[in-house]
Amino acid sequence: MKIERIEVFVTELPVRVQRFFSSGSWDTGPQGRILGKPVLVRIHAEGVVGYGQIRPISPGHFIGDTTQSVVAAITEIYGPLMLGRKISDLESIHESFDLRLAGNPVARAVLDIALHDALGKAHGVPVHELIGGCCQPRIPLEWSVSLAEDASTMVAEAIRAVDEFGVKVLCLKAADRRGWRQDVLNFETVRKAVGDDVVIGADPNTGWSVSDSINALNSLRHFDLGYLEQPVARHDLRGLAAVRRAANGVPLMADESLFTVQDAYALAQAEAVDALCIKLYKVGGLSPARKIAAVAEATHLLLNVGGLAVQSQLEAAAAAHFYAATPARRMMGAGEFLFGLNTTAPDPLVAETDFVVRDGHVEVPRGPGLGITIDEAALARFTLRQETIR
Repeated sequence: MKIERIEVFVTELPVRVQRFFSSGSWDTGPQGRILGKPVLVRIHAEGVVGYGQIRPISPGHFIGDTTQSVVAAITEIYGPLMLGRKISDLESIHESFDLRLAGNPVARAVLDIALHDALGKAHGVPVHELIGGCCQPRIPLEWSVSLAEDASTMVAEAIRAVDEFGVKVLCLKAADRRGWRQDVLNFETVRKAVGDDVVIGADPNTGWSVSDSINALNSLRHFDLGYLEQPVARHDLRGLAAVRRAANGVPLMADESLFTVQDAYALAQAEAVDALCIKLYKVGGLSPARKIAAVAEATHLLLNVGGLAVQSQLEAAAAAHFYAATPARRMMGAGEFLFGLNTTAPDPLVAETDFVVRDGHVEVPRGPGLGITIDEAALARFTLRQETIR
């Protein structure tokens, strides 16, 4: 089935969400503005229609893609390259992207996800059946707790995650402007509030130095730190390795350090981490994610599957299919795409859904493709900008 046309939509998020981490904040932006809004792609291929959607995390501290740059990359470069190609030509399509416009992982990811959705629909199977089968039909979920000036605010969010949604894995944002000791205090306060049965990790989002990381680790160990995610600068592999050696068994995970399969190999060679956090929007989609997973398997690293997925059932579903197709023994932690499952606000484009959190878990969709049905009337109502490549 050959690609006939590609439609690109920038869609509104009627409920605004704002969160804080070490370098500032990100949010879904005021209504009517393009910046910070999700990009939805619709690929038409001889009667089959594939969908993908991602909200760029920019403005942000480590992803360069913005809503405007994603639309430009697709409409001006990537989209025209795809016309006339088969939806199954994933490798040659990605190669053409490499040859014409480097980087731009969000634009690549939303197209790659839409191609997988179309392929699944063409064959009448869910995406996970295309990429390895269903190893984990019921996926455990992690709640990422935003930084706050008052630890009680973090406690309230953590308690909501545990009590309302049954979540058993929390990740506390760290690198508070007041220093690592405040992070330890925040952690201790949340630990006392949720009890010992909940796994709690910490994520400074590159905001600590190596010495900060080691000092914080030594203190957090007393409160049963589950794991530490990306404490130091993304390119500081020696620093990561030093922190890992000092961790004394607390798993260390790379996030900002991992964009490409080459990054995965470099992290493994440096013995810098214990796990790699795959987020489809930063690695370029399901196709590159599978290659990174192969590097992890070959070098005995574990995987974690994260993602932004703010009010996006499509983005959360793509992450869920990848998670489901990965054996449990190769995973660390839980899936971090919970905010696309109607926890912060409902997806305005999916009027009815059974893809929601139950007892801290979610069932991978079983319908063809991503298994998510878009309300076309809602798409028309919430579209801020539309482009067509034909």
